Amino acid sequence: MAKKRQTYKRYSPEFKISVIMDMRANGLSYCETVRKYALGNPDSGGPRNTIKLWERIYLEEGPVGLAIERRGRSKKMDEVKKGRRSKIKPEVKDDLIAENQRLKERLEYLEAENEYLKKLEALIQEEEAQKAARRRK
Repeated sequence: MAKKRQTYKRYSPEFKISVIMDMRANGLSYCETVRKYALGNPDSGGPRNTIKLWERIYLEEGPVGLAIERRGRSKKMDEVKKGRRSKIKPEVKDDLIAENQRLKERLEYLEAENEYLKKLEALIQEEEAQKAARRRK
């Protein structure tokens, strides 16, 4: 967690690409890369994880992925918070409510049927056990 008034360094996409390319070309570990580029204390884990993240983004999205700003809340979250979500049409909402009710009733019916079958099975097993006990005598 960030401390008060703690600032983070921003790195250009070109710098990130050069770090990743150098690391991969020379077979450097994450710690060695952190030391070489003086990205911070390699023992703290923070810079190492940053390099790992850059490498993952580079491998998944290519060099363009490193240019995307990923910090802060996404615009999509802001829209949801402000209530700009798409509204459900009233007729669709009524259909969904009716379907939900129908499914609840079907679930209740199936649960009752399941309980009935469990009791029937228990009665059959009990009856068979009694027959087996009579045969032994």
